[in-house]
Amino acid sequence: MPDSEPEQPPLTDENRETREGNENENETDSRFPSGPWVGFFLQKEKPGRHQMELALVFSHGQMTGTGRDWVGQFLVRGKYNLEDGRCHWNKRYVGKHDVFYAGFNEGKGIWGTWEITYSGVVAYHGGFHIWPKGMANPTGSELAEEADLPLEAVPEPALEFAGATTETP
Repeated sequence: MPDSEPEQPPLTDENRETREGNENENETDSRFPSGPWVGFFLQKEKPGRHQMELALVFSHGQMTGTGRDWVGQFLVRGKYNLEDGRCHWNKRYVGKHDVFYAGFNEGKGIWGTWEITYSGVVAYHGGFHIWPKGMANPTGSELAEEADLPLEAVPEPALEFAGATTETP
């Protein structure tokens, strides 16, 4: 008897997820590449950009991943929408609190707001921006070595006041 795989029923919408699962079917939209991402969050109580590193997977409208920042290591679970670029996810710090993120992706990473709530009340909130590692920093905060060349100095004409001549400095 030859070794062969059992015949499978035809692929339908009902059995597609069971058969295909998320077996490395990463998103093909260039706004949502799976892999390493970098960025920052802002928090009024602690001024400055707080860097974060993430490893994200985008597949079938679901985003999952892991990451780290100064608070600690975290897990990411959420959703994204290809039609309007909206995203939302929960960032769960291991052994700590959760942070809710909501943002947009317009081709320059994902930017938006985050909040921490306790008993339904927003206790902390701020902004964020993340983008795929390797993409030029879309915030425009990088310094560039560029300057306009000064115009040639042209001497101004002498001024005449009632017969006296004065040169402008």
